[in-house]
Amino acid sequence: MPQLPIRKVTSPSDLNKRITWQYQTKTPDGMGGFQIVWIDACTTWAAIWPISANEIIAANAVSMVVSHRIRIRYRSVFKSSWRGKFGTRYFSIVGVTNPSEANEWLDVICKEAA
Repeated sequence: MPQLPIRKVTSPSDLNKRITWQYQTKTPDGMGGFQIVWIDACTTWAAIWPISANEIIAANAVSMVVSHRIRIRYRSVFKSSWRGKFGTRYFSIVGVTNPSEANEWLDVICKEAA
């Protein structure tokens, strides 16, 4: 797989999308079981770039999986188990990198199923 160039964000105006980051928790369902619920952890400004798109055939249905790189300002508390919500779109986190280990940015690699 070819190495993707790291995009430089040089201006705050590049961070023009508002993303809510959510984490999973279990809540009682009232019948002795639990239900998975997503709770808002924080909201950040971000830049979103599509990386790739692939069609997947599962259960005789075709679906599209799109990968994105989302860049946000560095946060010391950020978990790869979270997900991103942008409007009605949801992004599952695949990995989080700290470019150059400079603690300026986080590049969040995500998959969006459509």
